[in-house]
Amino acid sequence: MSLNKAMLIGNVGKDPEVRYANNQTSSGDQTAPRVASFPLATSDRYRDRSGNVHENTEGHNIVAWRGLADTVEKFVRKGTQIYVEGRIRTRSWTDQTGAKRYTTEIVADNIQLLGRRQDNPGAQGGYQPQQPAYQPQQQQQPSYQPQQPEYQPQPQQPEGDLPDKTPSDDLPF
Repeated sequence: MSLNKAMLIGNVGKDPEVRYANNQTSSGDQTAPRVASFPLATSDRYRDRSGNVHENTEGHNIVAWRGLADTVEKFVRKGTQIYVEGRIRTRSWTDQTGAKRYTTEIVADNIQLLGRRQDNPGAQGGYQPQQPAYQPQQQQQPSYQPQQPEYQPQPQQPEGDLPDKTPSDDLPF
């Protein structure tokens, strides 16, 4: 058994690049799957023994395919804070000089926008949450008044007329 899972929360480093998988431009073959790629920065803060705060920022390459790439194209922009869940993948290729190159990326399975809407530049233009079709009206008061039993006060005994106590009444059980 094995597990390959990455979960990241960070800020998008630059606007996503969205293209078709066969390396054509966006006006190319629209039957090919779309792929979006963008960098994500995560930060780790810690305090050393002398009390100084240190921050390590790590860069991650994120890749999203098909429908997730469409969502990324619509709503994700530079500076957007997001949650990414996916798997780690390392690819290799030969560059123009003949050197073998490697890259490690996170293939996203799930992406969620975080933060407030006004902090997300991608959500400013097109995203409008749908209002529910059903909107409850104010409840009206019933035309009838429910019958409530009237309070009947119990007659009180005068203080001088207390019943006689027997020793069996003083038992604690």
